[in-house]
Amino acid sequence: MAADGKVKTSPQSPEQIRAEIERTRNELVHSVTVLREEVAWRTDWRQWVRRNPMTCVGAAFFVGFLIGSSRRR
Repeated sequence: MAADGKVKTSPQSPEQIRAEIERTRNELVHSVTVLREEVAWRTDWRQWVRRNPMTCVGAAFFVGFLIGSSRRR
């Protein structure tokens, strides 16, 4: 890094710049794909129920209790 805080780079040819852009684009596409898969997995309620069945039964019971008790008042 230079004294003025800027990064010094050697001059690149247009082909090298295009290759760098393509590499960066491919990395971005891969990152977005991985992120989409992770979000889909994390928000899939069926998977959550499979991993935590008793918690879901307890939560359903609690919500049912709240709804039932609010109707009696």
